[in-house]
Amino acid sequence: MDQATRLLVQYARYHRDPRNITTHYVGIPLIVFAIGALLARAQFSVAGLVVSLDVVAYLLAAQWYLQQGQRPLVLTTLVLIGTLLMLAHPLAGAPLAIWLSVALGSFVVGWVFQFVGHYWEGRKPAFVDDLRGLLVGPMFVVAEAGFALGLAQALHRHIVQQTGPVARQTPRTTRNA
Repeated sequence: MDQATRLLVQYARYHRDPRNITTHYVGIPLIVFAIGALLARAQFSVAGLVVSLDVVAYLLAAQWYLQQGQRPLVLTTLVLIGTLLMLAHPLAGAPLAIWLSVALGSFVVGWVFQFVGHYWEGRKPAFVDDLRGLLVGPMFVVAEAGFALGLAQALHRHIVQQTGPVARQTPRTTRNA
């Protein structure tokens, strides 16, 4: 089993309520967009070429993702992240108030979605126990979208076998957090 599969199983253990997964479809892209917008403003010159921190962060993340296995899933994740960063990058040239309002607003709203989902689930976010969860999140969203479209069914079956099916949780007062 490759590392991506292990990480997805570990992450999925924190995400078995469909409402929580749904909040991640909104929250994680907003957070990635926001981080891209915030980092894009920090620019420096290397050999006459202007480079921004969002590009550096993307290249470092891409290196990590490409070492995890599950190549089609990883490449799709990198395309999604790259698209969000390309959408966020022009914001770096906006006036300071607009840049900060949109970037920080997206970041806060994204995290609100995440924490509402985890409140419904009754479980803490995966990154609390393993910081790699911050990188696995986008890959998980791509995987779940693919599963919903009928793709990667062997991976989906394996995750369900290891974690149980996605099902709405019992009322918050009766389960362990």
